[in-house]
Amino acid sequence: MAKRKIDKKKAARPAPKEKPKAKKTATKPKAERPEKIQKAVTKVAKKVAKKKSPVRAEKVKGKKKEAKAEQELKVTALDKLLEAYKEVLPDSLIAQLKEKLSKLELDEGQMKAIIEETHKAYVKALVEPGEAAGTVAAQSVGEPGTQMTLRTFHYAGVRELNVTLGLPRLIEIVDARRIPSTPTMTLRLDDEHKGSLEKAKEVVARIERIAVENVAKSIEYDMVNASFIIEIDEEIAQDKGIEVDFVAKSLEKLKIGKVDVEGNSIIITPETTAPEKIKRLRERILDLRLKGLKGIKRVLIQKEGGEYVLHTDGSNLAAVLLIKGIDPHRIYTNNVSEIADVLGIEAARAAIIKEAFQVLDQQGLDVDVRHVILVADLMTSTGRIRQIGRHGVSGEKSSVLARAAFEVTVKHLLDAASHGEEDALEGVTENVIVGQSIPLGTGIVELFMRFSKEREGA
Repeated sequence: MAKRKIDKKKAARPAPKEKPKAKKTATKPKAERPEKIQKAVTKVAKKVAKKKSPVRAEKVKGKKKEAKAEQELKVTALDKLLEAYKEVLPDSLIAQLKEKLSKLELDEGQMKAIIEETHKAYVKALVEPGEAAGTVAAQSVGEPGTQMTLRTFHYAGVRELNVTLGLPRLIEIVDARRIPSTPTMTLRLDDEHKGSLEKAKEVVARIERIAVENVAKSIEYDMVNASFIIEIDEEIAQDKGIEVDFVAKSLEKLKIGKVDVEGNSIIITPETTAPEKIKRLRERILDLRLKGLKGIKRVLIQKEGGEYVLHTDGSNLAAVLLIKGIDPHRIYTNNVSEIADVLGIEAARAAIIKEAFQVLDQQGLDVDVRHVILVADLMTSTGRIRQIGRHGVSGEKSSVLARAAFEVTVKHLLDAASHGEEDALEGVTENVIVGQSIPLGTGIVELFMRFSKEREGA
């Protein structure tokens, strides 16, 4: 029953009205709308004409000239303001002020105020007369040095390439060691080679030192025939671009005996059979350089910022500068003595500052770079690198008592006495020894009293 009722209700409902269909308006084809196109073209043409109009071009040109003239006047005014400070401010600071102020929109009064504030800040930062600059620098570098860790740093997990850091490295720098314990070089390639791994490998082949021990599978001494048998590893030799005959010819240059080639083996019959000499000959054979540069044992290629960079184990700055494919302006080595020999004492001073500050910075020690600069200046002031120690800065002091107070006291005093040396007592140490006031702080001032004539007469 219920079902029927529902059906009846459905039937009783009026049918939904159909929505009136929207009238389709026929769009005109593009060809039938020439007026709109013409208007748009005219508008664009006017804009172009306006831009290219000689009046507008002249206005733009005039504005540019005015701006240029204003800038020239500003630079002239700035030069006049800076001229007054040329004697009191360093050239580098004046150049920085000129560069920064010329870019800012400031009037003459504002520029003058900035220069004056800079001068005040510079004077405030200067070392005062009588300041114990050397003592402060020694304390600032030495005290954090006691907190350093004794560790080495490895390049990208490669065991052969490690760099000494921390206290051992700092000791190497201030001791002016001729050869550091882990000499390394960072070599950047020129435009032709820096983007390609294959070309970088070509440069590596020219640099990396390859000795007989690197290509030999084994070396044995045959006691029956009294000869050395060197078996060459074919795969390694091929990879390094070395042939067996080339190895044999290189061994002949040693002039230690007859050299024969049998397949992949080289037989050397030495002239001597003494056991101690045989041992030394074996070392000479293994250490014979076949290719590459002296001192560079291994080269690692790394990609840094879209270019390939070479890191070496060992250094030879003079020879690397002549290698094709290396950018000579972007070479760095941690061997300070080598930098001094090849590039001069100023470059060595910069290297000492960089190396020492880098060691302190990597250990997280906040030391002002000016203390490190003072140490570097003291080490290089004579035109050669001197260590801070008995054979360098401390041992070459003019004062006898200062030298004696440092190390080997009796020797210094006897030498000074035998040569009849005099001590002017100008430094701190020698004045402390004799019990006088030291020439630091208020002690640097000497006062003289002039009596009046009447008093002198009385």
